[in-house]
Amino acid sequence: MSAATTSDATSGGVRPAPTLPPEDRAGLLAGTHHDPHSCLGARAVPGGVLVRVLRPYARAVTVCATGLRAELRSEGDGFFTGVLPQPTVPAYELLVRYGPRPGQDELRTGDPYRFLPALGAYDLHLISEGRHEELWQALGARPMTHAGVTGTRFTVWAPNAQGVRLAGDFNHWDGTAYPLRSLGSSGIWELFVPGLAAGTSYKFEIVGRDGARMLRADPMARRTECPPATASVVDEPGHVWRDAEWLARRAERGWHEAPLSVYEVHLASWRPGLGYRELAEQLPAYVRDLGFTHVELMPAAEHPFGGSWGYQVTGFYAPTARLGSPDDFKELVDALHRAGIGVLMDWVPAHFPKDDWALARFDGSPLYEHGDPVRAEHPDWGTLEFDHGRREVRNFLVANALYWCEEFHIDGLRVDAVAAMLYLDYSREDGQWCPNEHGGRENLAAVSFLQEMNATLYRRCPGVVTIAEESTAWNGVTRATHHVEEGFGGLGFGFKWNMGWMHDSLVYMSKEPVHRKYHHHEMTFSMVYAYSENYVLPISHDEVVHGKQALVSKMPGDWWQRRANHRAYLGFMWAHPGKQLLFMGQEFAQGAEWSEQQGPDWWLLDPGYSAEPDHRGVRDLVRELNAVYVRTPALWQRDSDPAGFRWIEGDAADDNVFAFLRFDARGEPLVAVTNFSPAVREGYRLGVPREVPAWTEELNTDASVYGGSGVANPGPLVTEDVPAHGHPVSLAPTLPPLATLWLRPERKPEPERRPYA
Repeated sequence: MSAATTSDATSGGVRPAPTLPPEDRAGLLAGTHHDPHSCLGARAVPGGVLVRVLRPYARAVTVCATGLRAELRSEGDGFFTGVLPQPTVPAYELLVRYGPRPGQDELRTGDPYRFLPALGAYDLHLISEGRHEELWQALGARPMTHAGVTGTRFTVWAPNAQGVRLAGDFNHWDGTAYPLRSLGSSGIWELFVPGLAAGTSYKFEIVGRDGARMLRADPMARRTECPPATASVVDEPGHVWRDAEWLARRAERGWHEAPLSVYEVHLASWRPGLGYRELAEQLPAYVRDLGFTHVELMPAAEHPFGGSWGYQVTGFYAPTARLGSPDDFKELVDALHRAGIGVLMDWVPAHFPKDDWALARFDGSPLYEHGDPVRAEHPDWGTLEFDHGRREVRNFLVANALYWCEEFHIDGLRVDAVAAMLYLDYSREDGQWCPNEHGGRENLAAVSFLQEMNATLYRRCPGVVTIAEESTAWNGVTRATHHVEEGFGGLGFGFKWNMGWMHDSLVYMSKEPVHRKYHHHEMTFSMVYAYSENYVLPISHDEVVHGKQALVSKMPGDWWQRRANHRAYLGFMWAHPGKQLLFMGQEFAQGAEWSEQQGPDWWLLDPGYSAEPDHRGVRDLVRELNAVYVRTPALWQRDSDPAGFRWIEGDAADDNVFAFLRFDARGEPLVAVTNFSPAVREGYRLGVPREVPAWTEELNTDASVYGGSGVANPGPLVTEDVPAHGHPVSLAPTLPPLATLWLRPERKPEPERRPYA
């Protein structure tokens, strides 16, 4: 376009615009206008196109389009208007000048207010119904191309707000020029901002019903600033997945009848200083070497306080930025999958912290939390409980479970604090809670939410598993949601942490052997209820912090006896019905409690340390436990079937001995016998099935290579026609001190196969 043409259009073509009604002007300036697009932007009017722009602090605003360059007239308070001599609304941009003279401090940008909503009616319908299973595709910050223009769509649920504006590093955290529009009764506010790309930091500036102004992080943010900074960050996924083979195998597998041995990891402290990509280079190799089938990551979602270990979440849709970007986290999951290792993640749908920039009273009123302050406040943790009875909150959480499994390929969720969700009187005294509509203490809304979450996740994500951290005797935690007993359907979890087994067995192990006979039932009681649910046996982070001592330090006796108890206990645990979980550092008998500030004491494995062989021996045992476990179906194939277990000796309290049989689906047995006494027991009679004529040691936790005394049964143990324990034949092995033996049927050599003549 020639200079003359530009000059003509600028000087003579713009007419004054009608005055903006005072109520609209006031609402826009106060950030309380529900429909800024009705006032701002461009629209056809008689005789031309009306353009109105709100740009505080600007000295001039010029409309630029093909064949057009027209400077708008200032109306004060940052408003610039004019009627352009155009027959239709052009595809235009704004040249905003902040400097005193033309060309100084100018910014060329698109106008957010020339676009129709970038969120469809079907999305709004699903959100209003609380059934948008891909909520992360509809809400939050989403880079996209809209009406042929690239930019980012911002959407947020704030139904009680008078107004919402967008503030970020792109507008110096002043949201005046970027008010969002309300999309009707849905409670959703929306704005498409052309030109904004990934990496932009932002928050929502919300005006509550009482006029209070709040700057809130995006509840649906996929990425955040690194704490202690609290802004949300626009993210555009770019990771290319390479784990298709793993996902295909996962979809065909039922974990109840498969080996599941879990290494629990706090990522930030496993190797302090490593980010996701460095962890991707080291963690898979370490876990694979030790033979664990899965890792369980303590909450990877964003949280403001590192000392919460991730259990007080503020960014439910964002991996913590402490260790890298969302794509970096995907690389870690991808690397674990390519190493043949599944990834479980702790998930916290019970409660959230009260930080005033996050979810608490998000739009100035109770929104994600219950409206009753007594119901909202968690009495133990200083947090707020989710209102699981509100459909939009349920949608937020159900979609969040799907998000981690679908977008990050997570293989399972360990759901934290389920008991706190299930009971209205959890940690509350009389007068601090109200019964449900039936007069009971069950939180019916939370029950319904957990059922919906599990049913939806299992329907959409083949091969994914959910695990409940539930510490009470709630009936049906792992029962199907449609299977009704005692008035309730099952919660639908795949597994439940066996907190009772963990507590009882650790009480037993903490006693001196001479006193253990008085606590013998602590080790056998778990089999009374072992098949009431599908269980995981957890020795988790909770058991090795805050004065509870590390696992080896819970054991009585001198250093040798503590390690022997530690090894014997792990052998007993791996043979017990149920899946296994062990927290990092316990695999090499770290003596100190875990600290999130320094992580495991890896120096214990330094060859220059005098006691290094002691710790390495325990780790070698864990490796062998996992190796034998994975190749022995009797130890996992019938974990949920009572026919897969039979006591040989469960009453030998005076001897501190436990012996039992495990069977695989074909009936192939394995004998597990543990001597929790420091005495060697020679010729200890054990009844065994007649069908197996000889047995051999498959594993011995007292082997010298693990740091034990080396007492063993070197040759095959041949059965004798001596009845014992209800069997017509028996064995008489030597039981090493403070040790577990696994005995397998002696395998006959395969007959020589001769070629056909």
